[in-house]
Parts: sequence; C-alpha cells; structure tokens
Amino acid sequence: QIIFGSVFLGKVPAHEEVHRCAGQIYGYKGCIRDFQVNHKELFIIDEALEGRNVENCNVPICDYHPCHNGGTCTSDEENWYCECPKLYTGKLCQFATCDENPCGNGATCFPKSRRDAVCLCPYGRSGILCSDAINITQPSFSGTDVFGYTSFLAYSTIPNITFYYEFRLKFQLANHHSALQDNLIFFTGQKGQGLNGDDFLELGLRNGRVVYSYNLGSGTATIISKPLDLTLNIHVIHLGRNLQKGWLKVDDQKNKTVTSPGRLVGLNVFSQFYLGGYHEYTPELLPKGPRFKNGFQGCIFDVQVRTSLNQGFKSPGTPEGHPNSGRSVGQCKDSPCSLIKCRNGGKCRETGSTVYCDCLTGWKGAFCTETVSVCEPEHDPPHLCQQGSTCVPLPSGYTCHCPLGTTGTYCERG
Repeated sequence: QIIFGSVFLGKVPAHEEVHRCAGQIYGYKGCIRDFQVNHKELFIIDEALEGRNVENCNVPICDYHPCHNGGTCTSDEENWYCECPKLYTGKLCQFATCDENPCGNGATCFPKSRRDAVCLCPYGRSGILCSDAINITQPSFSGTDVFGYTSFLAYSTIPNITFYYEFRLKFQLANHHSALQDNLIFFTGQKGQGLNGDDFLELGLRNGRVVYSYNLGSGTATIISKPLDLTLNIHVIHLGRNLQKGWLKVDDQKNKTVTSPGRLVGLNVFSQFYLGGYHEYTPELLPKGPRFKNGFQGCIFDVQVRTSLNQGFKSPGTPEGHPNSGRSVGQCKDSPCSLIKCRNGGKCRETGSTVYCDCLTGWKGAFCTETVSVCEPEHDPPHLCQQGSTCVPLPSGYTCHCPLGTTGTYCERG
C-alpha cells in the first residue's frame, strides 16, 4: 500500500490518504534512489504493479559524492572519475597504502595490498623503487597493467599541425594475442562535445588491423587497414592529412584515403602528443572516436613528423626527441626482471620499466621476504576477532583482546 509519484507498489484503497489540493492529486517530483521497509530493500521498478510517466533518473554520478578521502569528482554527460589528493589512489581514492610513499623520482605509488605498494616508474627510471636510471632509445610499452594504468610517453604539443601533417613510425608487437585487439598507438586532441572541442588525431590497433582516425570538429574520418602480416617482425606506418583528405600506408599494403565529413578543414588540438597510452587510465575520458581500451603492447621507434611539404621530418618533443613525461616505459628487449630476485616462491612481474614481486600467500614485502602476521588483513584464513576487538599474535596462534562489554574467545558475546 505504497505510492511513489505514479508508481504503485500495491493496491491503494479508496480511503488511502493522498495529498490533494483544489481537487488535484500531486505526485512526487524528483528521483528516488533506495527504498527500504522494515530493513527490507524494495526494487522500486521491478516490484511495481503499475505506473506511468516514470523514466530513468539521470542524476550525475558526482551528485552522490562517490570519492573518498577528499577526492574531487569530475564528470560529463558520459563518464566520471575521482581526482585524488596526494597519498590516496584507486577509482574512488579509497586506498591509502602510499601514506609513507617509498617511491622515488616522481614515481606513481599504487597499493599492491593494504600493506605493500608498487612504484610505477616515470620515464628514464626503473627498479623496485624507481631508483635506477635507464637509457631509452627504443621505448617498450606494456599496455594497461593490472592496476589499470597505461604505460605512455607524453611529448610537447606538435606545432602547426592544423592544416597539414605527415607521420612515419615503426613498431614491433609484443609476443601475445592481446597486442592486436584494442590498443592505442598515439593520440593528440581535446575532450569535448560536438563542435566545441571534439578535434583529435588517433592511431591504434583493433582486431589485427591498423585504425587511423581524425576529427576536424564536424565528424570523424576513419581508415582501417587490411590485417597485418604477422610474419613481419617490424611494421612500418606512413600516414598524413591535407585539409579534409587523409591517407594511410601500412607495410606493403596499398595506400588508403578518406575525406572527413562536414566543411571544417582545420585540426585544433592543444594537448600533448601521447605515444603508447594516455596519462589518464580511463579511456572514456578521451574524445568519442574509436576509444581504444588499452595501451600499446610492444616497441615503437623512429617516430617522425612534419607539418609542411617544404620541411624535413623531425622527432616529436622539445628539445627534439625528448618527452615531457612518461610512465612504465622500458627499453626494447631489456627485462627489468633480470635484475630482480623474488624470494619464497614470489614471481617477478614487469610492465615496461615498472617491476615488482607477486608474493605467494603468507609472504609480503618488496622481495617477498616478510611473513604476513596471523592478525593482518592479508592473512589467509583471516582472524576471527569480532566487535571491535584487537587481534594479538602469539608464538602459536593469536588471542583477542575484547572491548568493554564483550566476552568470549573471539569477543563474540555481548
């Protein structure tokens, strides 16, 4: 016997009190998110017997304040993310393992567990704590890691790219199937809606083919190559655009062309030039375009660009060939794990220049040399102390120190 606006969760008898004014019945206007009766949750739509004039509530997710620990929620019509304050991380800024950040040289600290952190190394650094300097001449990218971050390089904005550009590059795929599925090679552009900021230039791999897309503000133009010849060790790409007309040449395949829709002829981008991935780990924050879900997996080298037929090709960056920043990028064919020895059955994992030990149950620490106490949250099985009690480890097992008002072996009796 409940009525929501015009949604009935049971019959409403004739004597049911409904707010009336001058003979009119006014239903609720707004959104109802959760509803409970006697601690039982009712599913407002699924359990309704009938209703009318009801539609899905499109309250922006940020109105629910999902970010923890002082994180700032940012959203648009399509997506959202939490911008976390220093020392917090995670989708909702819910992790604080990095309070005492052990990572050096500007590395990104990410909590591997409640007690251990992983250091995602910046460009030019490697090692457990990113303390080792490495020389990168042919960058190696590892796609999207298990923590949700892509490896990438970011170069300064390419000048004079508005009406004409040509790019040349080579790449070598990592030796696994996922490297061809849905992977970003490079991107420059801006996030926006419609004519107010959709301009972008993007290159990637999807289903074994090279995909080249650009938007001048009046619609996306896309060229898709034939499937790559996987017997080739190194692939060569040459692409360009002059006003609305774009073209793509992959290996020995025939040149393909496309003309962008609409009347606009200029590419207006202000972002840095991203190679291999993107500094945000959420692909939905990129313009609509193809939106590749993962970063590149393999090596990219000899990247060159020119913005006029009258000039020579140059490497991106200021100074030339030097990125502004990067994350988890290694040197092609080098393995950071060759310098790391994990103990007690731990396995070395590497993503570009980032390296860490994946410990077996019962072990923790950078090299899996520390035992997990029976009272720690990571212990398997977990301790049984209840109701705010304190777990205290003993030489054999543990005991529970009970708060005032509780008793029992595990403080289970109030």
